Amino acid sequence: MSRLVPTAEMTLGPFFPREFAAGANDLAVGANDPATGAQGEIIEITGRVVQADGRPLDNLIVEIWQADAQGRFDNPAFHGWGRAATDAAGEYFFRTIKPGAYQGRAPHINFLLLSSGLMRQLQTVMYFDGVADPVLDAVKAGRERLIAAREGERRYRFDIRLRGEGETPFFDDG
Repeated sequence: MSRLVPTAEMTLGPFFPREFAAGANDLAVGANDPATGAQGEIIEITGRVVQADGRPLDNLIVEIWQADAQGRFDNPAFHGWGRAATDAAGEYFFRTIKPGAYQGRAPHINFLLLSSGLMRQLQTVMYFDGVADPVLDAVKAGRERLIAAREGERRYRFDIRLRGEGETPFFDDG
């Protein structure tokens, strides 16, 4: 039995052109420039986004937003938002400033996933360690999947599985 491949008419949009995320994954541009840049430790975040069966998702849009190194969202020198698209292997990459803690929250980065065929936006949070945080503490199953793996002095890995065994916990705004 042959398997049919969905066409654009059979797949739920929106559809994102590859250039939709081009150049928006470096939040650290101008960082640590005393005249114009935000101050803080520059880090790299990589990860892979996969489906339930482990197949990678190509051209999935990953958006992040975060506080600056002092835990502020209102720093005019650091906009705290970025966008990347996954490649054919499901990999994404960001360069940013390591966020600071704010208002009783542990340092973290918010993630939003957008893709053709998803019925809704998916939101999750990446933490740097398992310190006390009201959102992290509320997650019972899969808590460890919200903590990034340290891969070097300034490199972190945050893999995301949409469904199935080892699924990443996702959150609703409502």
